Formats: sequence, C-alpha cells, structure tokens
Amino acid sequence: MSTTLNIDHRADTQIPSSCGSGCGCASAAKPQAPIPPHGRVSVNGVEIEAGAIAREIQHHAAPDGDTAWKAAAQALVVRELMLQAAHSAGLSVHPERDEAGRAETAEEAMIRTLLDQALAPPKAGEPECRRYYDANLHRFRTADLIEASHILFEPASDDAEGWREAEAKARAIAEEIGDDPTVFAAAAREFSSCPTAQQDGSLGQVRRGDLVAEIQRALEALPESTTSRIPIRSRFGWHVLRHQRTITGRVLPFEMVAGKIADMLEARAWTMNTAAYILRLAEGAKIEGVALEAPGVE
Repeated sequence: MSTTLNIDHRADTQIPSSCGSGCGCASAAKPQAPIPPHGRVSVNGVEIEAGAIAREIQHHAAPDGDTAWKAAAQALVVRELMLQAAHSAGLSVHPERDEAGRAETAEEAMIRTLLDQALAPPKAGEPECRRYYDANLHRFRTADLIEASHILFEPASDDAEGWREAEAKARAIAEEIGDDPTVFAAAAREFSSCPTAQQDGSLGQVRRGDLVAEIQRALEALPESTTSRIPIRSRFGWHVLRHQRTITGRVLPFEMVAGKIADMLEARAWTMNTAAYILRLAEGAKIEGVALEAPGVE
C-alpha cells in the first residue's frame, strides 16, 4: 500500500514589531462549500463514523468541501492509528492540565504518552541555530520605518464638487507650506480633519502595510524631509504628506533570536519525527477510504 501523511505543524521565527497608524483593514472567512458523499473509512477494521468526520471538518479550512472532508478524515485516521498503538502498548496514562487549566481527555493523554515514549525529544544546539541564523538573516531584520505626517482634507460632501473643493484646498496648502516642518505642523493643527491634527499631523513611525496602499506608495516615493506638492486621494479624503525621515531596519543579533530559532528547529524536527513514526504505523495497518499524504516541511 502506498501511504502518505499530512501533518501541518509549522513554526517559524517572528520578528518583534510595533503597529503603526493604519487606515484600516478587513478580512472575511470564506463560506465552506457543501461536502459531497464519501465511502467508508476505517483503520484495521475500526470504522471512522461519517458523523465524526463531519464534526472534524470545522477544524480544517479548505477551498472546497471535498478537500475539507479529506483533511478531516486523514486527521481522524491518524488519531485512530495512534490510539490503537497506545492500546497495544498497554500504556498507563495520567491526564495533565495545560497552562489555561484545561484537563486532557484520556485519549489525548494516551496520544501524548505514546509520542513521548516513541520519539526522542529533539534538541537544537547553538551550532545548528547559528547555521540557520547565518543562512536566513533576512528573517531576522526589523522592518524599515518611515516617520510620517499628513494633513487630511475631508470633502464637505461626497459628490464630485465636494471632492474637487477638498482637493483645491489641499493643493493650495501644499504649495504654501513647502518643506518647512514648523509651517507643516501649524497647518496640520489648523486645517487637518484627522485626530492626528492634535499631534501636528504626525502618523508616527509607520512600516509597509500600516497605511492604505496609495498613501504608503506616495510616502515611499517622497524624499526625506520633504512635503508632497501633489495631494494624494484615499477613501478618507485628500492628504498632504510629509516624509520626515526613514529609519532603516537592522538585523537582530543572534543572541536576541537564538531561543526562538531553537524552538522553531525543535518544532520542525518534532513534526518530521512524528510524521515518520505515523508512516511506520500506517505501513503496518489496513487503512480504507482515504490515503494519508506526506508533509512538506519548509
């Protein structure tokens, strides 16, 4: 039997960052497509009930119903494989509590105990961590920041005339204030419709993605210590932008990220070792109704 395994357990190093003054974002979950009917799924003669697969589907986001069903069925087959192995080994288990105080179920404790006994805990030493660090310096670089300000001219009405009037005011102010930061600050306090007027129009230190795309592009195109002469339109109104300075990102020292690298490498090794162990279980089992898929670990 050709057996493959699908385990999605990826970890990576995260770079600390601050949130700038963004202009909003939105996301929405895609509706789940209908699930087509499927045949019997079993492991060594033990059937995985269709209702259990249907309940499991909610934990597996997928572009279509068939893919979601497959992922859910695979997850329950893997679970059944490990429970059968734990029963065969006659394991004595003691449910534990997580950091939030939630107690394990007996089956969760059996699977944890089985893996604890079957797998040697992976350890990532300093040489391995340094090799990863040196080969992936781009992952440990802080983002470039732009110290920016703006003056927002909201249209008095949402029709074409209202937008034209707001643009005309923005263009007049942009030409008048030039690149003088003191004059810009005074104009922001007097004319800006944004609450940042109280801070001389300051948006703080922003990074790519903090602002709407048209504002971000215009700021990046402006030289340091200059004010835009051409206002930029967004859904909020017309903006006169100022690029005060750019703060270039830096590569974090190894000592600052070594612990996260070790955690990531150990999680990756655990995933690969677990996948290999489950493949061995699957090779000796009779699985019907779904194939397990081998993971790709980046």
